[in-house]
Amino acid sequence: MSKSVPMRPRLAPKATLSFAIVASQYNAQFTQPLVDNAYRELNILEPGATVSLISAPGSFEIPLMVQAVAELERHHAVIALGLIIRGQTAHADLIAQSVTTALLDISLAHRVPVIHGVLLVENEELARARCIDQEFNRGVETARAAVAAARTLRDIK
Repeated sequence: MSKSVPMRPRLAPKATLSFAIVASQYNAQFTQPLVDNAYRELNILEPGATVSLISAPGSFEIPLMVQAVAELERHHAVIALGLIIRGQTAHADLIAQSVTTALLDISLAHRVPVIHGVLLVENEELARARCIDQEFNRGVETARAAVAAARTLRDIK
C-alpha cells in the first residue's frame, strides 16, 4: 500500500467547479465511506460546489454511467468509486481491467478528468484500510485529484 497521500490543493474561496461521483452500490459497506469522504473533501476544497451522485449497480457498470455523465458536459471532473474483492477466479481481474480501460477511454474522448477510484483488493482488511480508515483513504485522494485535474484543465483552456 502506498504510504503517500496527494497534497491537498489550495482551498477555493468559493465554488467554481462542479463534480460528479459515480459509485458502485455493490460492497456498499466500503463504497459508501469512499463516497462520504470524497464528498466531504470536495466541499472543503470547493465550498458550495455542485456535486452530483450517480449510483451504479456494480463496478462493471460504472463506465457506462461515467460516459453518460461525461456526455452531458456539465461537470468539470468525474470521480468513479467502487470496490472489487478478488476471489478464486479471474473474474475480479477481468472487471478491474475492463473498468480501467473504459474510464481512460471516456476521459480522453470527452476531455474531462475521470478519476479512477475503483479499487481491486485481496480482502476486506485491505478494503477497510483504503475505504474506511482515514490515513490512506482513497475517497479523499480521488477528491483531491479531481479538483487538481479540473483546475489544471480549466487553466489550460
